[in-house]
Amino acid sequence: MSNPFSILSLKDKQSNLSKFSKDLEKNFSEFGFCGIRDHGIDTALVEEVLQIFKTFFNLSEETKLQYYNPDIGGARGYTPFRIETPKGGSLADLKEFWHTGREIRKNHPYKEWMLDNQSVSEIPSFEEKTAELFNQFDVLGKEILDSIGYFLQLSSDFFTLAASEGNSIMRPIHYPPIKGEDLGERSGAHEDINLITLLIGGHQKGLEILTKQNEWIDVEVENDVIVCNIGDMLQRLTNNYLVSTTHRVRATELEFNSPRYSIPFFVHPNPDWLIETLDSCYGKDSPNLYPQSILAEEYLQQRLKEIKLI
Repeated sequence: MSNPFSILSLKDKQSNLSKFSKDLEKNFSEFGFCGIRDHGIDTALVEEVLQIFKTFFNLSEETKLQYYNPDIGGARGYTPFRIETPKGGSLADLKEFWHTGREIRKNHPYKEWMLDNQSVSEIPSFEEKTAELFNQFDVLGKEILDSIGYFLQLSSDFFTLAASEGNSIMRPIHYPPIKGEDLGERSGAHEDINLITLLIGGHQKGLEILTKQNEWIDVEVENDVIVCNIGDMLQRLTNNYLVSTTHRVRATELEFNSPRYSIPFFVHPNPDWLIETLDSCYGKDSPNLYPQSILAEEYLQQRLKEIKLI
């Protein structure tokens, strides 16, 4: 399989942090994407969670809608087909999805921003398995942020402080077979808002990234590889040194009749983290493109409005 970006092994981070981080920097600065293998996420657990959500998405619309709350912007639980719309777009995506977030105690200071997860009573082990996979993703996300902090020459605790209890989201997605009257893409061209995204399911056809030469390139990796990409918050933090690459999910005519499933994990900072351009990323020859700092939660709420989730 041929991709513009490299596939890196997380094992190499343990043996040579400097080289791994430089390789990560090279891929992120050139493509905004990278592949990660030996990532520590249990592939058997991934299959279990995929089966859980295949079962869920096959439930009746009436049943699924019991887990949908239109007043919370898709923060937790179910979001139906044709709701999320790419920023600046007019056609809603041809997908439905579920959101699982971080579990925090009732009196936690972030409780006003981070809601309780939902469990699906119709499916055994739903809560247990989704929480287990969320936690494995969370560990991996912090590993990658650690390497990003290393090549940006930040203090070793920079991202630990910024994202120790971040408002991260695990999103199992179902792209149903496409009907003749369906307009739009499975997921229209967009950039992610968060720090980084980790994706299981990139081995399936459909994911495309937009190169700096303005060409769409297919992404197809082995099924044991997690695709990782930059989000807008990291782009803003680094004054566009790391760029949030535009990507989309399309279906060819041969794939119209086939469903597609994937599980992206959006690594978010703590909701009260102030996003400020790093001093090292701007100066006399490179002005600060984001002179106005903004709270992570405020930035997130702006985007949720732009993509019509609220």
